[in-house]
Amino acid sequence: MQHLVILVKEPVPGRVKTRLGRGIGMVAAAWWFRWQVTRLLRDLGRDPRWITWLAVTPDTAFASRVWPAHVPRWPQGNGDLGDRMKRIFRDFPSGKIVIIGADVPGVSARLIASAFLALGRNDAVLGPSGDGGYWLIGLRRGSRPLPSRLFAGARWSTENALADTERTFGTFQVAGIACLDDVDTASDLARLSKGARRSMALHGGVA
Repeated sequence: MQHLVILVKEPVPGRVKTRLGRGIGMVAAAWWFRWQVTRLLRDLGRDPRWITWLAVTPDTAFASRVWPAHVPRWPQGNGDLGDRMKRIFRDFPSGKIVIIGADVPGVSARLIASAFLALGRNDAVLGPSGDGGYWLIGLRRGSRPLPSRLFAGARWSTENALADTERTFGTFQVAGIACLDDVDTASDLARLSKGARRSMALHGGVA
């Protein structure tokens, strides 16, 4: 089995994408995040090559009608990002498990497929981001136990997150795939919009 898990936060203004909200307004930031999740589910959620899950936080939002009814959900639970991801890797059925954040506009089915393909030959896969973090992490469950110190000491939301995570993999063989950036700030969003306009111009659209 192949499982794609998208980490999502209830799109409540002032609680989601707050750094972005400081630049464009909290309501606009929440709506952007909701639109981005909708786009991801449209592009990835019905692909027959994997089962797509929404890992929801807070757990009180698990039953919220904001999430599409046809997509299975998973409560993230308590703890930091490492605690929550380790719980997913530990408790999901054996197979290939790929986790992504919902705030990475460049994600495509082709990239997700490449991550699952990499897990056919490796124990783990990472998709780096330009800020020293990562937008994707995947593990092949069942062939080997999880590293005992997986995510221990990882400095989340810093330029050290990727390197810290890699150090906790122990003897796991790790593959890398394409580098993508998430949207954390208004400048990130502006850069994304500029890139989209450039792409439209190159392909005959209206810039």
